[in-house]
Amino acid sequence: MTARTRTAITTGDGVRIAHRFDGDENNPVLLLSNSIGTDLHMWDGQVPALTEHFRLLRYDARGHGASDVPSGPYSLDRLGRDVVELLDALGLQRVHVLGLSLGGMVAQWLGIHVPERVDRLVLSNTAAYLGPANQWDRPIAELLEASDMQVTAERFLNNWFPVRMLRGDNEVVEGFRRTLLATRREGVAGSWAAVRDYDLRRTAALIQNPTLVIAGEHDTVTSADHGKELAATVPGARLTVLPTVHMANVEGQTKFLEAVVAFLAEGS
Repeated sequence: MTARTRTAITTGDGVRIAHRFDGDENNPVLLLSNSIGTDLHMWDGQVPALTEHFRLLRYDARGHGASDVPSGPYSLDRLGRDVVELLDALGLQRVHVLGLSLGGMVAQWLGIHVPERVDRLVLSNTAAYLGPANQWDRPIAELLEASDMQVTAERFLNNWFPVRMLRGDNEVVEGFRRTLLATRREGVAGSWAAVRDYDLRRTAALIQNPTLVIAGEHDTVTSADHGKELAATVPGARLTVLPTVHMANVEGQTKFLEAVVAFLAEGS
């Protein structure tokens, strides 16, 4: 297996987007897009299995990880165009896309706006809409007024993982906690603004790429009903519901990987 350390491109609006490849250059490329409050390491546990089949392209969304953190609200359109510019800079014309949570919203945007750049889509623990929009204004304001990410980090972890994983010193959960605490508030607030302002309930019906929707039975962020609604909207989409909370790739790793690899392998 070949791997490369993290490097970066610069977008048209001057934002540095960090990324890295893992896996054999002869394998089809699978782009992984992350949740708010995480960086490309949210997929670390799945890299060994996925690189048996794919060359992985992971990246830190603007506002996260080693990427730049512009102030102010982000938009889903801008987050989607970041990915297009990344693919352009790397000379990649067409890739599989797997996105979770906000990453799943970005993946939907790609399927709607640049379907020619996407082979197969996996939309995990995500939704076409998380309204009403005004519910996000107070959390954004409170976060920007806070002195650090402590309160928001604990809120995220409680929403992402089951109680059994939050008890004691779970090494995986601790890794996510460290990432959250190191993430700048402006990046999370800017990304929340993108979630606040997006609505793909109608346009998701334009997605023509083969699509798998993965939902968590116990997900309180993007519910199983959100997943069912999304799968019903995207023409021909399949739905897999796992017995997990929000981070299905971590909590239900084995079944998650089985579903993803089996679906993407159909396109090879």
